[in-house]
Amino acid sequence: MFTRLKKLFLITAMCTTIIAAPLGKASAEPSPGIRSDADTAFELGLLIGDGKGVDAAYLSKASTRLQAAIISLRLNGNLKEALAFTGKSNFSDAAQVSTANQAVLAYLKSKPELGWQGAGNNRFEPSAAISSQQFYKVILENLGYQSGADFTYQQSETFAASHGLKEIAGKTSLQNSHLATSLVEALSADTKNGKPFFDTLQASGVIAPGAALPQGERIGLGQNDKLGTYFTDKNGRALYFFTKDAEDVNSCQGDCLKNWPIYYDANIQIPAWLNKADFDVITRTDGAKQITYKNWPLYYFVKDSKPGDVTGEGVGGVWFAAKSDYAVMLGTSKEAGNYLTDDYGRALYYFDKDPSGKSVCEGDCLVNWPAYSSTSVNVPSTIKPSDIGTITRADGSKQASFKGFPLYYFIKDKVHGELNGQGVNDVWYVVDPAKFTGTTASAAPAAPTVKTYNIDIKEYSFGKGALTVEAGSKVIFTNYDEMKHNAVALDGSFATPLLAKGDTYTVTFDKPGTYNYFCEPHKSFMTGQIIVK
Repeated sequence: MFTRLKKLFLITAMCTTIIAAPLGKASAEPSPGIRSDADTAFELGLLIGDGKGVDAAYLSKASTRLQAAIISLRLNGNLKEALAFTGKSNFSDAAQVSTANQAVLAYLKSKPELGWQGAGNNRFEPSAAISSQQFYKVILENLGYQSGADFTYQQSETFAASHGLKEIAGKTSLQNSHLATSLVEALSADTKNGKPFFDTLQASGVIAPGAALPQGERIGLGQNDKLGTYFTDKNGRALYFFTKDAEDVNSCQGDCLKNWPIYYDANIQIPAWLNKADFDVITRTDGAKQITYKNWPLYYFVKDSKPGDVTGEGVGGVWFAAKSDYAVMLGTSKEAGNYLTDDYGRALYYFDKDPSGKSVCEGDCLVNWPAYSSTSVNVPSTIKPSDIGTITRADGSKQASFKGFPLYYFIKDKVHGELNGQGVNDVWYVVDPAKFTGTTASAAPAAPTVKTYNIDIKEYSFGKGALTVEAGSKVIFTNYDEMKHNAVALDGSFATPLLAKGDTYTVTFDKPGTYNYFCEPHKSFMTGQIIVK
């Protein structure tokens, strides 16, 4: 329901720690129709996990060559035989793993036709990281294709993509979450003999007889040279965020919905590295249901005619490709216009007392205005990536910045789209990225006005009494006598040349002090004094 989008986000206010506090849902429970590849891989027995199963900690672990080999054996039905293998010949580094896994390595060495000959020099390197290229080779071989015959190792990813396997492509090292998604992705592929891989695994007993393939829609990942990775539906059509939804998730109505149809299905499958709690279902005012991600409703664009099209990016400055890793997003308000938000749509503010590159908000100020941090660098296409950076606070922690100025939350912004911090004490404001040029505190001070004083040399005199000036002032000596004169400081700090009638010479006095001077040709009676304050 729409009200779920407006649940409170609880902030732990801290005085010295940077807080990345997304405006998430109060409940961590996802909508029942949202399923992760991690859940599916575990339930189908494709991933076993560790002592706590396939949880977040397991999914974030780096994947290894041994893991990939075990998965391969599980898929081809040989894992039980491998675990019971008693052959003595083994790789020289087999002692790095448990006794059970030593049996697996010995089994692989005894069956080089399975494609696990090792890393050379009789070593297997069981703990070495595995890449997407290596794992797709494993999957392809389990589909019945032979490396060296049907494809070369270098062609692993392109050959896999031609068979619909592309979700983890391009990664030099995998986490277990990538394995989960790749395994679920492979279930819908056909084997070399034309049979669905899922059916093959079920027929061989790897998957239980009563199990079924995930149904419904799927959040896919598209790639674009300029946009990077963005969300798609299961057919590869791009999905979008609408900045005006920050203020009201029903902002797109009428003709808007004709051009930007909503994205919805009762069942949504998501990649294993995404958080299910970030997805939800809202009911719009017209009764239609819509999928949201991090509080942003998801849409198609009617002019995207084929997979890979992202013609909706940046339209009107309010439509942007849906992504999981924006460092900042944009919200749009009728009163405030466009403004920066975090990736959950929560408003970000600047403090007008901050100079460039520094935060002066400490103590109680930081309690009420928690610092925002982000490790991502992705931004909507209307924002320059170079404008997003970090500053180092006095305690050594990092804070996100825009054009060098720190970004903050406001503790009284409780729901999506609130701008309660706007204008507080005439020093807190949202950031319009198109208009923001800096804070008042960062404005360069006006250059001090340089004052000019004159000393007229007349009738063998520098005038009556001492001349008092400010530091930085200029003093112009002008000779009005027929005789040549000059001015030389007793301490040697300045000396004019001999000035003929009508000549002038300027001396700048930067340092405070008292400067006594004289005219060299007439030093016995022509003296003067300049006092610099």
